[in-house]
Amino acid sequence: MSRIFVPALAFLSLLAAAPALADQPQPWGIWTQPAASPTMHQIVALNSLITGIILGIVVLVFGLLGYVIYRFRASRNPVPAKWTHNTPLELAWTLGPVLVLVLIAFPSFHLLYSMDRVKDADLTLKVTGHQWYWSYDYPDQKISFDANLVQDSDLKPGQPRLLTADAPVVLPVDTVVRIQTTADDVIHSWSVPALGVKIDAIPGRLNETWVKIDQPGTYYGQCSQLCGINHGFMPIEIDAVPKDQFAAWLQQNQAKQKSSSAGRVQFADTSNRGNNRP
Repeated sequence: MSRIFVPALAFLSLLAAAPALADQPQPWGIWTQPAASPTMHQIVALNSLITGIILGIVVLVFGLLGYVIYRFRASRNPVPAKWTHNTPLELAWTLGPVLVLVLIAFPSFHLLYSMDRVKDADLTLKVTGHQWYWSYDYPDQKISFDANLVQDSDLKPGQPRLLTADAPVVLPVDTVVRIQTTADDVIHSWSVPALGVKIDAIPGRLNETWVKIDQPGTYYGQCSQLCGINHGFMPIEIDAVPKDQFAAWLQQNQAKQKSSSAGRVQFADTSNRGNNRP
């Protein structure tokens, strides 16, 4: 017994010491990614509840089936019974599923309401889907940029294939972020599993949800709508950082945006003066 227990204990210790793999799918994964937002915590809890109920139903059905096969087999009952109704049993198998559905309904409705109701946000991120890349806009901070897939030949060590973007989204942790989505061509879907976010981006419509990231890290996602030939090449990369690092990132990028805008304005003014020469 000790020969089995000691290696098992060592393996569990290694798992506990390993960093949380919360940012991307893992080979042979059979469960959800570790939750990194309040919404995802609720999704995991509901999924665990429903899975437990399903397993209980499977065990009950197979148990009853085995009992019926054993108890009412032909060799034990050469003369079959003539009765056809059992009121208590019929009430039980009618009310039982109803109670199970009620048990599932309450957390389901609570989760749907929580996901749909955007709380008082500290930051707004607008996401626009294109064929086939994402545009991001921080409207209050006057920052915008495009994010494209990093090709296989340009990947650096540790960067996952088909999930790495050349311009990741940067968001602060412990901050309520309002996410608005739209598209300019076809329907896309902005999905980040570890954060419990999956919202369609529809042309001519502005959808809205929210997220609050629990801990720093890099979280990945992809477009989850069949939006065309390059549907599988629209990665989402989110760098969740502490608030002070996010403030520094904002200042740096605001300065870049101002300098680039000033250069464009100056170029436009120069061209106009040239066209207006006598």
